[in-house]
Amino acid sequence: MGWAIALHGGAGDIPLSLPPERRQPREEALRHCLQIGVEALKAKLPPLDVVERVVRELENIPQFNAGKGSVLTSKGTVEMEASIMDGTTMNCGAVSGLTTVVNAVSLARLVMEKTPHIYLAFDGAEEFARQQGVETLDSTHFITAENIERLKQAIEANRVQIDYTQPIQNDTKKETAIGNGDSQIGTVGCVAVDGNGNLASATSTGGLVNKMVGRIGDTPVIGAGTYADARCAVSATGKGEAIIRGTVARDVAALMEFKGLSLEEAATCVVHERTPKGTVGLVAVSAKGEVTMPFNTTGMFRACATEDGYSEISIWPAPKFE
Repeated sequence: MGWAIALHGGAGDIPLSLPPERRQPREEALRHCLQIGVEALKAKLPPLDVVERVVRELENIPQFNAGKGSVLTSKGTVEMEASIMDGTTMNCGAVSGLTTVVNAVSLARLVMEKTPHIYLAFDGAEEFARQQGVETLDSTHFITAENIERLKQAIEANRVQIDYTQPIQNDTKKETAIGNGDSQIGTVGCVAVDGNGNLASATSTGGLVNKMVGRIGDTPVIGAGTYADARCAVSATGKGEAIIRGTVARDVAALMEFKGLSLEEAATCVVHERTPKGTVGLVAVSAKGEVTMPFNTTGMFRACATEDGYSEISIWPAPKFE
């Protein structure tokens, strides 16, 4: 048993043609955030503090779909959401419909610790944020030129886009890479376990490109996008509706609890057998310090590290050798 951490920056149709100028900043961001988490675990911070710290940093990086860089609704606005869960106590908190809160994950933790509730949304969540004195900025702070262009493309294609979905060419209806080989930016999440087997998970997102105003995805739904108990911690990414239907994060824990599967077996079953292809990825750690990062999409921005010295930063599946 030892500490372990895993984080993701979204799963989806990430083209293999993604050019270095688009790929490298995201890889560097993952490396930076992984190091923050590793240093926090080495300093004996509780896993709940670790996952919040890492996700806050991911929210502040505009290359990812959370916080600054959140994708836009059909009306060109941001509606951010997040959740966090402590596996030791099973306490959790969630927020949706945020338009001014800089770090949604920290507001989710305040809901968990400062209210009798689990989930606050929209005007109530914004009012709570002001009461708690958390940092807020005008909603224009979160809107980037890239996401204005992505919304325009999605509206022209008349569809709602998952993170990383590539634009459709109207004449062929076939998915092709965006002109510069870029991908849609993705949901963020982090899971961690300390040397005593204490677990925590946190996830944050701006949702889907061109989503209806008021739409809520899997990220703030405990048991769907985020879950942690005494066995494992899970953070999911992908098509929220599919993740909610499959109760993806909880299913990993349930397979471990009721069928006695290992972390890797349970996560593989959920992602590759119980969820439609092209819809989900997840990162998970177990109380034993195991890590797994499966996905059934083209790729998933991901990183992990363990106390025994293993570390990984990847986007696409590892090549298979016969």
